[in-house]
Amino acid sequence: MNFIEEIIEKDLANGKNGSKVHTRFPPEPNGYLHIGHAKSICLNFGIAKKYNGLCNLRFDDTNPVKEDVEYVDSIKEDIQWLGFQWAEEHYASDYFDQLYQWAEQLIQEGLAYVDDQTQEEISAGRGVPTKPGTESPYRNRSIEENLDLFRRMKAGEFPDGSRVLRAKIGMDSPNMHMRDPIMYRILHAHHHRTGDKWNIYPMYDFAHGQSDSIEGITHSICTLEFEVHRPLYDWFCEALKIHHPQQIEFARLNLNYTIMSKRKLMKLVQDKHVMGWDDPRMPTICGLRRRGYTPQSVRNFAETVGIAKRDNIIDVSLLEFCAREDLNKVATRTMAVLDPVKLIIDNYEGEEMLNAVNNPENPEAGTRPIPFTKELWMERADFREVADKKFYRLTIGGEVRLKYAYIIKCTHIDKDADGNITAIHATYDPETKSGMPLSNRKVKATIHWVSAQHAKKAEIRLFERLFLKSDPDDCEEGQTFLDSLNPNSLTIQDGWIEEGLTLDNPERHYQFERIGYFCIDRDSTADKIVFNKTVGLKQ
Repeated sequence: MNFIEEIIEKDLANGKNGSKVHTRFPPEPNGYLHIGHAKSICLNFGIAKKYNGLCNLRFDDTNPVKEDVEYVDSIKEDIQWLGFQWAEEHYASDYFDQLYQWAEQLIQEGLAYVDDQTQEEISAGRGVPTKPGTESPYRNRSIEENLDLFRRMKAGEFPDGSRVLRAKIGMDSPNMHMRDPIMYRILHAHHHRTGDKWNIYPMYDFAHGQSDSIEGITHSICTLEFEVHRPLYDWFCEALKIHHPQQIEFARLNLNYTIMSKRKLMKLVQDKHVMGWDDPRMPTICGLRRRGYTPQSVRNFAETVGIAKRDNIIDVSLLEFCAREDLNKVATRTMAVLDPVKLIIDNYEGEEMLNAVNNPENPEAGTRPIPFTKELWMERADFREVADKKFYRLTIGGEVRLKYAYIIKCTHIDKDADGNITAIHATYDPETKSGMPLSNRKVKATIHWVSAQHAKKAEIRLFERLFLKSDPDDCEEGQTFLDSLNPNSLTIQDGWIEEGLTLDNPERHYQFERIGYFCIDRDSTADKIVFNKTVGLKQ
């Protein structure tokens, strides 16, 4: 049990909120969700489920300049892919009329005023946390003048940035957010839902708590950077005398070798450092999905990380571990050769079908037939012409087992004029077929292969970490996070795969035996399948 659940259970025991739990996930639709959002999604929806409550999806669409329907749709898709379904779907823009009425109410009660200062003057007037700020020269306007100006702001009479509406709280609080915060700004911008109806838009701090209140949210769970916003959240609810949800903060997720800032992720996309928001190297949920992560692996990661009260940095290898653990249970086994060299079994003639296990972790997955022929593809790294005693794979005169097949012995190799190996020759022992009495004869290694006659060529995309530094923001003077981009984060090569792999089920996950976990990419065509490497077999 984490500290948030302890708070909720205490509330339930005391009958608070009618012994109900109602949470919400409130993303701003100005970008794609990332792994940090996944933690918040799992927390909010998970708590609602645990306590038989409800969880809303509410889009914080108060800044039309940065928001788009594309992001709304992607957020819905990501939440559902993770396995959650919201009870109610809302938008902050649903409440614009009510928020405006509440703003007028605060003006009429002498708790809000229109300020004509520039943004620079307002910022300067706030001062510093250790000293009181300076009151605006417009702070003591009459209620009538403030109402008139605010209604004219709404009517669109004034240009952007010329006036704002501020709450009248005080200028001496050590919390800078409480020093007469801005409630509304003038913004002549088209909104993706309300069109051109509004010329003023509420600030986050004025919209968020009231939206929670309208929806009957009991526990407003958010990340730690909003802790300093909580006094203002409480002030607005109390000043308006409306339902007052409890805001609870938890530590946001920080991963090493990863950027979480939407602004910086946007720059990676816009400057084409990546293929898009769903690039498999991105920490976005759609990027993880395209790379081959399963919803269960992401949920397991969120649960393993847990809920903390203070920020910390999680090693990205934990996310990879969670992917590996789940994929081991669900991935279909197959063989693929990524760096091929021809293997010719000189004493073998004809063709036969061997039986391969689809998933040893799941007997119900069954088996599949794989063709065995005279000429095969094997991994170049599984052979050494000159090898030390620690190399247990194929050498001249050495033996290995071919997975699901026979023990072979290398006899000689072919080379081209430049000395590159073009073919490895071997003989096989027909008594050592897997399942036969002599199949238990000991050899030091088993290697994978595919039939050269039947294998299909595929494009293989291998991914490394996008950044070379554990903290990409730890930059030297004159540098940015872009300077730590890994130039080798993507390697594309052709390989050979079993002929049975098709586009029929692009959502299926595969384990390329002895290599790692892979999935089919959406760039695949009927002529060539493209695979993305999700994660290796071992850390």
